Amino acid sequence: MTAPQTLPGADAPPDSGARHRRAHRGDWILLTWCALLTAAMLGPLAAPGHVLSYDMVAVPDQALLPSSVGLSSAMPRAVPLDAAVAILDSVLTGQVLQKLALAGIVLGAALGAGLALPTVRTGTRLVAASAYAWNAYVFERLVIGHWPTLIAYAALPWLLILGRRVRRGRTSALAPAVLLVGVSALTPTGGLLAGALFGLLVLVPGGRHPRRVRVVSTVAVLALQAPWIVPSVLRPDPAVSDPAGVAAFAAASDSPLGLLGSLLTLGGIWNEGAVPDSRALPSALALTVVLLALAVFGATELRRHLGRAELATLGALAAAGFAVAVSSALPGGDAVLEWLVAEVPGGGLIRDGQKFLAWYALLVALAAAAGAARVAGIVARRASVSVPARKVGGPPGRAGSGVAVAPNAAADAAQIAAGAGRPTPAVAVAPNAAADAARVAAGAGRPAPAAARRASVSVPARKVGGPPGRAGSGVAVAVALTAALLPVAALPDLVWGAAGRLEPSHYPAAWADVRAAVDAGHGDVVVLPYQPFRRFPWAGDRTVLDPAPRYLDAEVVVPDALPVGDTVVPGEDRRAAAVADALENDDAATRLAALGVGWVVVERDTPGTVPDGLLESLESVDINGTFDLYRVPGDIGTWTRIPPAPPVIVADIVFSVILAVASADVARNAFSRRRRSLRSQES
Repeated sequence: MTAPQTLPGADAPPDSGARHRRAHRGDWILLTWCALLTAAMLGPLAAPGHVLSYDMVAVPDQALLPSSVGLSSAMPRAVPLDAAVAILDSVLTGQVLQKLALAGIVLGAALGAGLALPTVRTGTRLVAASAYAWNAYVFERLVIGHWPTLIAYAALPWLLILGRRVRRGRTSALAPAVLLVGVSALTPTGGLLAGALFGLLVLVPGGRHPRRVRVVSTVAVLALQAPWIVPSVLRPDPAVSDPAGVAAFAAASDSPLGLLGSLLTLGGIWNEGAVPDSRALPSALALTVVLLALAVFGATELRRHLGRAELATLGALAAAGFAVAVSSALPGGDAVLEWLVAEVPGGGLIRDGQKFLAWYALLVALAAAAGAARVAGIVARRASVSVPARKVGGPPGRAGSGVAVAPNAAADAAQIAAGAGRPTPAVAVAPNAAADAARVAAGAGRPAPAAARRASVSVPARKVGGPPGRAGSGVAVAVALTAALLPVAALPDLVWGAAGRLEPSHYPAAWADVRAAVDAGHGDVVVLPYQPFRRFPWAGDRTVLDPAPRYLDAEVVVPDALPVGDTVVPGEDRRAAAVADALENDDAATRLAALGVGWVVVERDTPGTVPDGLLESLESVDINGTFDLYRVPGDIGTWTRIPPAPPVIVADIVFSVILAVASADVARNAFSRRRRSLRSQES
């Protein structure tokens, strides 16, 4: 039997330019999808104003103060975030900076998750983007105002990508990874989330990166935590928290699924005011469970899309984060957490354990995308069974009868389009087979005439399993789009600013007048009512952390005893507690002066009380009925129980230098790539 003959170039690889165009088109589709998700979620933020919601506070121009870098009696929970915001909003206005940050978080999270699976097609990427950017974790953390935590959340998929590249020996990926860890480390929680993922990826055995890269990466990740670690460790008062916070901030059931089910579906925040209403709807819960089932179905597929080290690292962190979130409900878990919070400096970071679901959220999103691709492949294969066999080869008169092609070819192609698995190997169809088919089609019991056989020799071999069949590919696309829309359908509350919970507000003009009147040289400020949260009518009566400490151009003593339900969790700031005691004293003005307080501001349009007789002992400066300013008479003392300045400043300098070097390296690599691209185009 003669061997199959083919024309020259019949089996040549596909045109690389075509592949590049397809990949480029897929990237644009993904970017457009992520932009649509961002617009649907944050559309109301396009209006002027500042968004105020629980801990999310934005002001027109935040001042750069010693407390911005941790040089105060308070715990450095927003260090060096406050310093970064104060520097950046001197270039951009506060509201522009806030809106760019929130849009960048959502867009970056969606796009990063979409690109984190390197071997899948566009439809699968859309599922990953939707599942990671649109879920209960994002909703609850946005509404409660933990946008700095969401910076690290958005960085996680990118750190997974960059960690993969570093492990493969691409040292150019180190600088952007360090830069992302640094931006995430603007708050302690963000630094832990991002630093743990990238640090472990680099340290896990294996990979082609040299030991020098491991050392540099580890040192950089640790050094980037210095701005909040140094003032925490060196503060005169212990950096420990009250164990009552463990029960107050423990994860709670926010759905009919109970605590475990709530956490598995990325909810479970302790604050019921931040829970989406749809978590109680059976239809939304059913869709959420379907999404979780997709993740379970696709978990085994992740082994093909992620490297062993990546999957092991992300899986271990996801398990650890989930364990922290659920630990308070486990036997003896609350006792362990209470000991850590009360005895270990910085242990208070883990009392709100639900925020550590961030690693688990990334794992669920990627697994759900892989599961959707797997389902698309199965459904497409079954759908293609109904497609009639098509024929390879021309009419019998030209080159003999065509050869029937199995429907599975279309299913395999559809499976590729959906990003699920590899197709079955393509089968070359020999020209002799076409001739034999011609004799069968003619009804002859013997081989076809020699002329027909000779004619068939000129037909090149073709491949079964090439272009996708219409039925299979159409079903695959439909499955991918349905899965990509599933997170949105399961959580409709997130549409349009969390169903109205994230809407811009405008500060009254009186606030600017008082800011201009306060002289920081006369002492620090106390704002009344002396409580951490407010409800202003001009901010939609939403609960919000008092904006005055960031609005005023002076240090403000902030009460840190937090009311949670019927419980008040004691704070860690000794000065704040001393001010609270002074306000209850008959000689409050004298005691405030001794504590370094020279100004008292009264917010008149929020619930709360003002101590009787206090204002009569103060000097009126700006009484407007909304934001009244009083001066404390007499000599104003100085509060000196703060961390020593030199080591704190050194830590901030180290942080800044690392970010500057990393930024310069990123810019240099980008310039080099651009120059090489231009040269290749010229040649």
